Amino acid sequence: MRTLLIGIDSGTQSTKALVVDAKDGRVLGSGSQAYDLIPDLPPGAKEQHPQTWRDATAAAIRQAMRNAKVSRDEVKAIGVSGQQHGFVPLDKDGEVIRPAKLWCDTSTAAECEEITEALGGPKKTIKALGNAVLPGFTASKILWLKKHEPKNFARLATVLLPHDYLNFWLTGERVMEFGDASGTALLDVRKRKWSPAALDAIDSELADKLPKLISSEQPAGKLLASTANALGLNPGVLVSAGGGDNMMGAIGTGNTRPGIVTASFGTSGTIYACADKPVVDPDGEIAAFCDSTNRWLPLLCTMNVTVATEMMRLDFEYSHEQFESKAGQVPPGANGLLLLPYLEGERTPNVPDGTGVMIGLNKRTFSASHYCRAAMEGVTLGMNYGLRRLAELGVNAKQIRATGGGAKSKLWRQIMADIFNAEVVTLKVSEGAAYGAALQALWCLRLQSGDKVKIEDITDEFVTLNSAETATPKPYAVAAYRELQALQDDLSRSLRGVFAKHRKFVLNR
Repeated sequence: MRTLLIGIDSGTQSTKALVVDAKDGRVLGSGSQAYDLIPDLPPGAKEQHPQTWRDATAAAIRQAMRNAKVSRDEVKAIGVSGQQHGFVPLDKDGEVIRPAKLWCDTSTAAECEEITEALGGPKKTIKALGNAVLPGFTASKILWLKKHEPKNFARLATVLLPHDYLNFWLTGERVMEFGDASGTALLDVRKRKWSPAALDAIDSELADKLPKLISSEQPAGKLLASTANALGLNPGVLVSAGGGDNMMGAIGTGNTRPGIVTASFGTSGTIYACADKPVVDPDGEIAAFCDSTNRWLPLLCTMNVTVATEMMRLDFEYSHEQFESKAGQVPPGANGLLLLPYLEGERTPNVPDGTGVMIGLNKRTFSASHYCRAAMEGVTLGMNYGLRRLAELGVNAKQIRATGGGAKSKLWRQIMADIFNAEVVTLKVSEGAAYGAALQALWCLRLQSGDKVKIEDITDEFVTLNSAETATPKPYAVAAYRELQALQDDLSRSLRGVFAKHRKFVLNR
């Protein structure tokens, strides 16, 4: 009988599931279930109910199993990737108290300032945690609940992240692994331990509400009979530690040893590398995360990638192919039309009050083609801001492994290569996070059987490049984008005071 793995990627817009053969890493079947954010919330608030993720996970797994035409008896391990930073509050009975505030929720800027001040200011905060306390991270969301919904906070018994919650549903165990935990702004990433100072800055009893920390190779538990029935699987299937989507994306793209850089072009944009030691940014712009292989994952995150391109595409009522075709009709730089893509605020650079801004509008550039191109270029320039900061910290990229929806576009891959001034490659399995979750599940399964395999042994064997989709930089475009990058940086800096005033205006209306 074959040994099969299921990799799950629970994201902001959908949940995907892959059925993977443990023998050769082949994807035998896939499933996907889409969903939306809770509508009509106040400005900056972005929330989903965890039940949505459960329902989508069950539907995606069943679909993947049907497509793969496999037996439930063959599935031996499950790995879960989840959107990072979301705050799932559970009561003493394990019930969700309120919808989860997500990574893209920027309504907690005041709480970030309060925590940072309690820790002694930005420099002392980074010294204590390795990271700044940003609105995207979990810590400020917990303090927000305490300040804004004290009755709900009084019921709080356990703090979980989205992938932790799915693991809890699968196994009944309340645990958190180092990689995803490092995105809470509660963990000292150098020591892989909760920071007492950060916890006390929020609540003196918070330590009792945090789950047990586990390392990346440990299992979260085994599949409960009740959940197994909902998934069409057998009870007792091994569930690995799992991790955040970026940590799982690193595994799924073979980014498990120093020297490899991955760029994920999804709802948000992330660029990250594998490091044997913590890479701490004294300015706090690059996240000093742990990864899900017991190493570290220096990472930059921008909050607006396909958020911007999809908004543009849907407004023009284009298919993905039409959108790419239109964008390809204008030259690099879109004749000067430049998007500052802070539609959901921004994290790198930290501009939580930001909004989208378009500069360069005139009769020549007021066309659908220019708008489409400017959207693709604007979000990629935004990611390049952080890539240059990574380089300043000693993490250099000659080749970038691109994953996520944006990597499927030939034009966009060329734009990436030209803006990043690096070779851009894709992977044969494009769903990096779900595939990484399956490979981590295989690692855990093999270790549990006594095999002393390393995760990089597995990724070296199974993760392969799609050489037909490689893009290399074009010198004339590299030069054009270097100028455009400077313009976007200047525009961002000059508008930050305006953004704050604009937010006050909106909130007062």
